[in-house]
Amino acid sequence: MSFSIAGKTAVVTGAANGVGLSIARHFLDVGANVMLADMDEDRLHAEVGDEEERAENIAYYQGDLREKLTIANLLSATLDRFDRVDILVNGSRQMVAADPLNADDDAVQMLIEQNLMTSLRVTQVFAKRMIKQATDSDSEATAGSIINLSSIAARRTQPDLLAYSVSSAALDQLTRSMAVTLAPHRIRVNAIALGSVMSASLKGALREDEDMRDEIIERTPLARIASPSELAEAAQFLASDGAGFITGQILTVDGGRTLIDAAEAPAH
Repeated sequence: MSFSIAGKTAVVTGAANGVGLSIARHFLDVGANVMLADMDEDRLHAEVGDEEERAENIAYYQGDLREKLTIANLLSATLDRFDRVDILVNGSRQMVAADPLNADDDAVQMLIEQNLMTSLRVTQVFAKRMIKQATDSDSEATAGSIINLSSIAARRTQPDLLAYSVSSAALDQLTRSMAVTLAPHRIRVNAIALGSVMSASLKGALREDEDMRDEIIERTPLARIASPSELAEAAQFLASDGAGFITGQILTVDGGRTLIDAAEAPAH
C-alpha cells in the first residue's frame, strides 16, 4: 500500500506558520495540490511569495474561518483552482494560558470557537463536497481524509491550560463522532495529538523561559523536541491510501511524553 498523496488536493488551514505551514510545504514537496488558508494575509504572502505564480499546485486563501461565509468561499476557491478536494487538515488552533479560578471567560470562549467550532464548521462544509465526489465515483477507495490537529493536553491535567485542554479533548471526540458519521461515505477522519513541537509559539516560550527546554526534554523519553516536519510526515501517512483502514483514531506524536508525564509539566 502506498503512502503517496501525489496528485491529490489538500486544504490546510492555519497554514501561515508553525505545524500547519510545515504540513502544507511537505504536501507540496510530495506532489499534492495544496490550498493554504489562514487569516494572516501578510504571512501567507511572505511564505508563499513568488511560488504561487510559477507553481500549478499551490494556492492560498486569506480569511477568518470563524465566519461561515469565509468557509464557503474557501471551498469555492479550492474548486475553482483544483476542481476537487481530497484532504482537509484542520490546523488552525490557538493556545492561551490562564488561572482556572480566574480564567477570562472571553479567552475560554475564544479557544472553543477557534479550536473546536471552526474545525467542526470547516469539516461539515468540506465533507459534503467529499460526499458528492464519492457519489459521482464508482471507486471503492477512500473518498476523502480529514485530519484534525489536537494536543496531548486533551489527556493531561494541566490547570493553567484549562481552555486549551478542554477544546483539545472536545476536538478528539469530534474526530471520533465524525469518523463514524462519514465512514459510510468512505471518508476517514483522524487526529494528530501533538506533544512538544518546535513551532513558532514554542520558540517564543523557550526564549521567555530558559528552563522550559530542559524540563520538556527531561519528561520526554526520546529526549528531544519534535520538528514540525515530523508532524507533516505523520499527516501524510493519515492522508494516504496506506492508512485506508484507519479512522476515528488519535495518533499521538509526542516522543513518549504521555507515557510518563507529570501533571505539572509544560505541554505545547
